[in-house]
Amino acid sequence: MPELLLEIFSEEIPARMQTRAAVELERQVNQRLIDAGFMPEGVKGFAGPRRLTIVVTGLPQQQPDRREEKKGPRAGAPEKAVAGFLKSAGLTSLDQCEQREDKKGTYYVAVIEQKGRPTAALIADFVPEIIRGFSWAKSMRWGASSGDDGDLKWVRPIHGILCAFDNEIVDFEIGRIRSGDTTQGHRFMAPEELQVRNFDDYAAKLRNAKIILDMPERKEIIAEDAATLCKAQELELIEDAGLLNEVAGLAEWPVVMMGTYPEKFLALPDEVLTASMRGHQKYFSVRNPKTGKLANKFVCVANIEAPDGGKAMRAGYERVLTARLSDGWYLYNQDLKKPLAARISDLDKVTFFEGLGSVGDKARRVAALAKEIALMVGADPDAAESAAMLAKADLVTGMVYEFPELQGVMGRYYALEQGEPAEIADAIRDHYKPAGQDDIVPSSPVSVAVALADKIDTLTAFWAIDKKPTGSSDPFALRRAALGVIRLALKIDVRLGLANTIRVHGVNRIADVVADRMSTDQIVDQLFTNDPILSFFHDRLKVYLKGNGHRHDAIDAVRFGVDSILQDDIVLIVRRLKALEAFLKTDDGINLASAHKRAANILKAEEKKDGASADPAGVKASLLKESQEKLLFAALADAEAKVEKTIQAEDFEGAMTALAILRAPLDAFFEKVTVNADDADLRANRLSLLARLRAATAKVADFSKLEG
Repeated sequence: MPELLLEIFSEEIPARMQTRAAVELERQVNQRLIDAGFMPEGVKGFAGPRRLTIVVTGLPQQQPDRREEKKGPRAGAPEKAVAGFLKSAGLTSLDQCEQREDKKGTYYVAVIEQKGRPTAALIADFVPEIIRGFSWAKSMRWGASSGDDGDLKWVRPIHGILCAFDNEIVDFEIGRIRSGDTTQGHRFMAPEELQVRNFDDYAAKLRNAKIILDMPERKEIIAEDAATLCKAQELELIEDAGLLNEVAGLAEWPVVMMGTYPEKFLALPDEVLTASMRGHQKYFSVRNPKTGKLANKFVCVANIEAPDGGKAMRAGYERVLTARLSDGWYLYNQDLKKPLAARISDLDKVTFFEGLGSVGDKARRVAALAKEIALMVGADPDAAESAAMLAKADLVTGMVYEFPELQGVMGRYYALEQGEPAEIADAIRDHYKPAGQDDIVPSSPVSVAVALADKIDTLTAFWAIDKKPTGSSDPFALRRAALGVIRLALKIDVRLGLANTIRVHGVNRIADVVADRMSTDQIVDQLFTNDPILSFFHDRLKVYLKGNGHRHDAIDAVRFGVDSILQDDIVLIVRRLKALEAFLKTDDGINLASAHKRAANILKAEEKKDGASADPAGVKASLLKESQEKLLFAALADAEAKVEKTIQAEDFEGAMTALAILRAPLDAFFEKVTVNADDADLRANRLSLLARLRAATAKVADFSKLEG
């Protein structure tokens, strides 16, 4: 069947935008075709530095005829309703409609039959609409004055549009650019115009013109050639998926080369070398497997096959990198001249956030909090305080000013060079961690204390001044900070006492920087009354636990239990969750959950009738008539005692085992005992017995949250 080939040829598209643009173009074209009644066999998008391309296979020459039925008003409807219906259906009279009957009477139906249009005509209509409405993160306007059809908005100026269907040009014009059947090859190696009208010819001619159309193929070439060059010199390429994506979006015909830089620069930290190579030059770093350190080599990707084999280009790349590394050498040695401790006063000149003081203020708050948290995590309080005071000092160094991504990393190097203990130096590096879902979680006690303090301070400060995340907006990365606290607490099994820690920190320290605007009572209200910060932690915890495969209903069952102390302890929530999930995989757990649900439904129905809740303490032994209810009463008393003891010992597996003894008496109770007895006293007593069951299980988990 015929195919559609569309290419939008422009000036260089930023590499970071290419993949998304190809996917979006593919989606929009596919949707337009489906809306028109087509079912394409395949829709494939391609992206490169200067072109977005899409090929659609399996399209017929003609759009299928369509028949649409539009239900209208009933006979005798008001004139306005009839007029609105006729206008929407494109009709002038109800005589043009069919009459149908249903249980309510007669109504009108407009039967709209549309003759299919030529496919090429439909394409000519929707492609300009897609181009004009295409969404870019950033775009440019160019062409004629605003409002003129020559004015276009695209990521970069468009130079040409190739559009062919069934080997014929699809003719249209947009912004004074008329579609055609020509494109261009490589800007330098094959700049001649290429004429094509189908995808096979297009792909072949582009390759001959030094253009590799497919992004994954360009990435594969770069990765394989780079690895081969390194292997030949007994070195290892340091893989970098983000950089690979970027350079594959910069080169239409990637040519991989290896260069060298002066060996003296290996005295710089590896992170500085990598930042210089990656950030400024888009070069890959190379490791010496014998030392585990970087080698004085780099891998770069050119977009041209040079006549001299790349000799001149390589020399140019090396010269530029040497200049960059010389800058890094200078900054590193200049930074070492001033100790980190002497830089703390400079932090007072840097605003943390308007209304929350300077970075120096934050450092002092974090230091005080880290000293308090240290005892909870087994760290030396003085070491935690010292590390926290130094943690932000590298923000005012020349190296971090040049490479912000090295904050913390450079602080560690400077601390070690200046004789600080390793645990303090590591804490400076690690206090930002974990920075994301996949980032490592520090385990050294001093690092944990400072990392927790930094994140809790950030959360408390922004929460206190009502700068909370909203919807998808989280400009201060508070969700990430909360997740970091959760992961740190679970990593080392630390019992933080979040509510008290946040309250004390907010009142004793955040209050100092907002004293001119807020009272301590207002701060406490912001933290615990108006959208409580603990609820935010619980939401983040649920997201984290679900992401790690835990049941969402089981999470709710332990997260919203009646034990308020538990809600302040992330570690206990997770311990209880694991015990509950293990219990629910057993026959006893499954049956108890089912029996609880039955009891809860009975109680809910009866309490709705009576308007009052059954009293779990209201069970009277004298009214227990049936042997099965007597056995359940005794089993509940036994279970309650064991549950109370195991909960106090934080033995949640033992608590589940204690509940398991209720399974058999519950089964017998529901099989033999009529809860809704005719005798009112008897019925009330049995409802109280079920209420006592509900209360007993609630001490372990809220079984009403469980599904199934």
